[in-house]
Amino acid sequence: MSGITKKNIDQSLKFVYSDNNSLSVIFHDNNLLMGVVGEFNKNLQELEKITNCSLYSRGNSILIKSTPENNEKIKNAIQFLANQFINNGSIENKDVLSSVDNFMINEKVKNNNVTDIIKTPKKSIIPRSEKQKSYVRALRESDIVISAGPAGTGKTFLAVAVGLTMLLENKIERIILSRPAVEAGERLGFLPGDMKEKVDPYLRPLYDSLYDLFDFEKIQRMIEIGDIEIAPLAFMRGRTLKNSFAILDEAQNATDTQIKMFLTRIGENSKIVVNGDPSQIDLPNKSMSGLVRSKELLGHLKEISIVDFDHSDVVRHPLVSKIVKAYSNND
Repeated sequence: MSGITKKNIDQSLKFVYSDNNSLSVIFHDNNLLMGVVGEFNKNLQELEKITNCSLYSRGNSILIKSTPENNEKIKNAIQFLANQFINNGSIENKDVLSSVDNFMINEKVKNNNVTDIIKTPKKSIIPRSEKQKSYVRALRESDIVISAGPAGTGKTFLAVAVGLTMLLENKIERIILSRPAVEAGERLGFLPGDMKEKVDPYLRPLYDSLYDLFDFEKIQRMIEIGDIEIAPLAFMRGRTLKNSFAILDEAQNATDTQIKMFLTRIGENSKIVVNGDPSQIDLPNKSMSGLVRSKELLGHLKEISIVDFDHSDVVRHPLVSKIVKAYSNND
């Protein structure tokens, strides 16, 4: 990765305007240029597609040909991507999508002062919408956070990221990740294998979030020694969680009684997060879901934050947002 730091990035990029509505972005560091452009120019190609502009990589520069307004938009996008590469050492497709988002531009490029950034060993996580920003603040400040919204809005990933940073900073002693193991009643007996083999498939998304934020071997070690515990919701009954960061995922498939049980596990110096998507209830009777009811009953308590996401907060492939919106409109 380039040796450039965030402080001197402005000296690493030079912008040259021409009379023919073109703008050249000149890089003084080839590693930074390669990171922004991407392998086989894939980042530039994606940026061209979503902005409908022409971009050319020539030598140590990127040439932008469009209207003055679009030129500035892509200039900001390139600055954003340069920052992402410096912070994380790589650029993902979602970063290219975010680079032209007005919220992200205002947060990262114009202000250049993101107080809500989550720094994990593998990457720096930045809230990608106003709701995500509020959610991250709630995760840090509130005792209990209840969030609801469609897939791809970062509910689980951001919660795991905040919990992991708190664990590494010794603010808590362990992370507990839980979810209803089977959608309808947690009936595990028919599955082959021991208990771990029975429940692991249902907990896989939680593992994936951890591995995306920290080295695989270190996560495995933390699980072995109990710093990170991943367990089905049924295993939480009767416990009191102290010095912990506990997350209940897929809470739309937990009953009212189960969510009450989980929330009342909270102990000294602990946080509890409950996440779910009310549009994906898999219980036999959808009215059994306790997620919406928990928001209604507890929303007035100052120690509890309620965050509702919608399709505009989806940070996966842009088609996901369109799919979620289409189904929401139909419902």
